[in-house]
Amino acid sequence: MKSITVSELKDMMDQGEEFQLIDVRELSEYETGNLGGLHIPLQTVPKNVEQISKEKKVVVHCRSGKRSANAISFLENNFGYTNLYNLEGGIMAWQREIDPSVDVE
Repeated sequence: MKSITVSELKDMMDQGEEFQLIDVRELSEYETGNLGGLHIPLQTVPKNVEQISKEKKVVVHCRSGKRSANAISFLENNFGYTNLYNLEGGIMAWQREIDPSVDVE
């Protein structure tokens, strides 16, 4: 599984790189604080596959990286995705290393 650090994600954002950001946390977590990504809770990933790009880099994240890894494994194994990156440490790493003002549940 490919992964990306929060520093690499920040660089991509700052440089205006085209990619898709997907947040697989629960709604209450997303509402508490998010990075502006498309919200697709983990349990709804199977019915929302069509919203996930196969054409550009897709960064998937959750709170710590475990749920996003599960989502990526599911998508790679069942739908042949090859463009997915797991955000190492999730939004908790983002808060710790990039932006302490982001609330995490």
